[in-house]
Amino acid sequence: MTRVLIVGAGGHAQVIADLLASRARSGEDIGLIGFVDDDARLIGTEILGVRVLGTPAEMDRFAFDAVVVGIGENATWAHIYRQLIRQGRTLLSLVHPRATVAADVELGAGSVVFAGAVINTGAVIGPDVIINTGATVDHHAQIGAHVHLAPGVHLGGTVTIGEGTFIGIGSSVIPNCQIGAWTVVGAGAAVINDLPARVTTVGVPARIIDQAHLNLANDE
Repeated sequence: MTRVLIVGAGGHAQVIADLLASRARSGEDIGLIGFVDDDARLIGTEILGVRVLGTPAEMDRFAFDAVVVGIGENATWAHIYRQLIRQGRTLLSLVHPRATVAADVELGAGSVVFAGAVINTGAVIGPDVIINTGATVDHHAQIGAHVHLAPGVHLGGTVTIGEGTFIGIGSSVIPNCQIGAWTVVGAGAAVINDLPARVTTVGVPARIIDQAHLNLANDE
């Protein structure tokens, strides 16, 4: 059995735990052995019947085969992902049994595709990406590392999304658009033109309201 440890124990981690349970029910030899979280108050408690075993610093105390980052905030989970890679951990990619992913899609290490999501042919999904519930990625889209597509996001064909970008719930991006790194697209927005890096946009059509929403330190 592939023994999986989830880093984080909040809501996003719990959805990943449910994804793992769905894969086990579908016949895959996989199981969640526990959560680790920096919140000491959670240690020893149970979430969905599975224990919070300790903190991320204590991971070596536990027997596991692969790790999934269960944190939905881009900069935080990108930082944790990089730490885990430096430590030589195996980052598991997960696809929900009720997601649809074309056979030729490239899915990077640590990426998670949730129930109802659709990723069409030719798409390239970078490492540590979240394709959330019911999101769709059309043909030949290119998605960089640490991107989060919230529930119900729809990307047209040949869209390019830069590293660390967050696309809010119910938003859409028309075909051929390019969105720069670490940009935020607000909930329900419609992106009809290219967007630069590190801006926040809202509305229909999407307009820039913040020119420097995030100054992410390079922690490589």
